[in-house]
Formats: sequence, C-alpha cells, structure tokens
Amino acid sequence: MPAAKTQFVPFDISPFPYRGEIPDKNLPFMDVVNGERRGHTSPRGGIYWEDMTYSDRRVLLSIPRGFDARRPAVIVVFFHGNGATLARDVQNRQQVPRQVAESGLNAVLVAPQFAVDALDSSSGRFWEPGVFAKFLDETVGRLTRLHGDARAQAAFQAAPVVLVAYSGGYNPAAFALAVGKATERVRGVVLLDGLFAEIDKFADWISRHRDAFLVSAYTRAAKAEHAELQRMLTARGVSFQAALPRQLAPGTVALVPTGEEVKHLDFVTEAWVRDPLKVVLARIPGFSRTGSPPKR
Repeated sequence: MPAAKTQFVPFDISPFPYRGEIPDKNLPFMDVVNGERRGHTSPRGGIYWEDMTYSDRRVLLSIPRGFDARRPAVIVVFFHGNGATLARDVQNRQQVPRQVAESGLNAVLVAPQFAVDALDSSSGRFWEPGVFAKFLDETVGRLTRLHGDARAQAAFQAAPVVLVAYSGGYNPAAFALAVGKATERVRGVVLLDGLFAEIDKFADWISRHRDAFLVSAYTRAAKAEHAELQRMLTARGVSFQAALPRQLAPGTVALVPTGEEVKHLDFVTEAWVRDPLKVVLARIPGFSRTGSPPKR
C-alpha cells in the first residue's frame, strides 16, 4: 500500500503576496508604507506587514496512505481561518490531513497559506477573477510530482474539488466560487462555522449548481447569518435540511446547528461530533479508497 506523503510546497499561484485592491472598496490592500516595508491595516488586527504576514507562498499537500490514482479521486481544498499557520494549526492542531485520510475517501488534501497567524480573512489573489482556477491547474502538477508517478496526473486533472472553509476561510471560499472560474469543478462546499459574510455568493453558487452539495455546520455565533442564508435559498427555490444526511447526494443542502457547548476555536476537531471533517467527507458517495483496485 502506498505510503502517506506530505509536503509544504511554495506555489507560483498563491493567495499572497498581493498588491491589488480590496474588492468593492477601491482601496489598495497594502495601505501602509514605512520605508521599504509595506503593510495592510486589518480592521481587527491593526497593521500587519507584508514581509511577515502576506508573503508565504507555501501550500500544504498531503496524499494519504493507500491513495489509489486508478480510482475516482477527490481534491479536498482547505481554507484555514484567522490566526493560523499550516504546520501548527492545519496539520497539527486541527489534524486536517489525518481527518482526510481517516474518512476513507480516495482524496488528497491541498491547503494554501493565507495571512500568517493574523486576525485577517483577506483572500489576496483569490479576489482576482480566474486565479482560483489557475491555482487548481498548478495543483495538478504539484500533486503529480509529490505522488511520484506521472500516470497520476490524469487522475488529478479529472478529480472534482470539495472546498472546505473554516471560520475566516469563508472569504476566499466565497470569492473562489463567485469569480474563481472553477465552479464547474467544485462538487461540494463544506463550511465549518464559516459563514459570517458574503452569504449571497454561497446562495448563488448552490442555486446554480444543483448537482453539487453544500454543508454548513455552525455555532450560535453564526445563527443570524444562517437565517439569512435560509431566506436567500428559499427565494431561489433551493430546499435545505437541518441535519447531516447519511449520504451527500447531488443537490443536498444541510445547514446544521450545533449545541451551546461547542466552541468555535475547536470546531474543526470537536463540533457536533468529534472530527467533523472526517465525518462529512465519509458521506460523499462514489470515491471510496477501499475494496479491490480496478484494472489498468
């Protein structure tokens, strides 16, 4: 059985660095200059400097043990929240690679670094039209090299995407769906306490892609936003349910409230169940990693 492979790989197409404007504000993202240093003023975090916070091009790539490129595969793209780094939080604290592996899904993980350890949900270059699609194109080559077998490239090129966003990851997820020009490739969206704005972009996407699925599990902090999403979905003729179904069939929309005891900070590992990402991914049909391998 092929061993697990994990690397932090610098990408050419990455969310940061970013020297453009903030959408709908006509203001430069880098709005502070101190000598040769440039910085961005975050509403919650104050001034963050580009060289420290907005220059990490690395992407966490993880291929689980037993991944089979001969089978139908999925690319799980994970957008972290505020105050995060790929190694400390996505890999170690939130255990995202482990959860993907243990889901049983024949899937690989791709997690780009956004603002480094900062109170900032900015999307960077993912605000730009078409950049998310270019990011996915580069991902195919990077995953193929990590896999080590050139024949795997066809599997990665054909693989649908499941986009997962936690907390502040909602912003790049929303713009990836709205302007990323890769929406036909996105099979599903999973929001883990990650709906705090840009609600119309998620409603528009699922209403236009009835063969996809949307799961949004949330704490009471996002109750009002989910009430608004429900209103928008109703207006667009999209039905939804309040519990996670046994199978995430095409067209499923599940908006799942969690108990009062659930903490936002721990949501990726402890929500309505332990390891919620693992639980959700395990319910995607048609991409099992187990069983007899197909013939070439």
